[in-house]
Amino acid sequence: MKLLDGHGGFLERTIEGMHAGLERAVAAEHSAAGGGLLQRLDARVKVVGLLSLILAAALATRLWVIAAVFALAVVLAVLSRVPLRVLAARAWIGALAFTGAIAVPALFLTPGVALYRLPGLHWTVTAQGLTTASYLLLRVITAATLALLLEFTTPWVQVLKALRVFRIPVVFVAILGMASRYILLLLETAHEMFESRKSRSVGALEGAERRRMAVGSAGVLLSRTFQLSGDVYLAMQARGFRGEVHLLDDFAMKRLDWLALAGFAALAAAAVWAGR
Repeated sequence: MKLLDGHGGFLERTIEGMHAGLERAVAAEHSAAGGGLLQRLDARVKVVGLLSLILAAALATRLWVIAAVFALAVVLAVLSRVPLRVLAARAWIGALAFTGAIAVPALFLTPGVALYRLPGLHWTVTAQGLTTASYLLLRVITAATLALLLEFTTPWVQVLKALRVFRIPVVFVAILGMASRYILLLLETAHEMFESRKSRSVGALEGAERRRMAVGSAGVLLSRTFQLSGDVYLAMQARGFRGEVHLLDDFAMKRLDWLALAGFAALAAAAVWAGR
């Protein structure tokens, strides 16, 4: 059955997208349980250390400092057994695509020394514009890489508990936790719904019918997941959930954690000082 012409039908491509989303979530959980360098550290150390590096990259006013922080993030990914292709697919390509749309106009709109003139359009690329775009792109790629490292090396529940240790408001932590569960629930429900639709459909549909089916399916999907997420939350409330994250194993700082914390602090301080 093909509901759309081209490289596969609408349902086929939708189901494949749902599978890919669920596989990425499972891959992140498996990676967080691995034996890499960051996986062996306390969640509080990773939250503080990686966020401090993100802040250092955001505050740096020298391009080479941001590049050094990015190189450090890549080294940490290799030592933590996070594949570089995952970083490229999940962080670098997206950052280049979305941030590039903002950075490219700066090449031509920022006044300064002319470097190159586009033939036919007479648009001038300036040195100051190139520097501005480079700062923006490199900062975003570095921050996305470090954030992805936290996701792929730390179970989500440990991240939430670490946030509460640092006195992040319980409402904010509860929203993060429920949003994560809701996204996974949305993907699973959508996958089941489209599989069911595919098994009951025979033959090709007209264009108007395809659009009507897509809109109706989206409405039903949101309605079902919203109701189910509400039921899940009420069940959690009935079992004593009040926003706090409780784990069977309490956090305990070891020698490696203290060394890593000191290393993160030294690197972040050095990056801030060198990037002034």
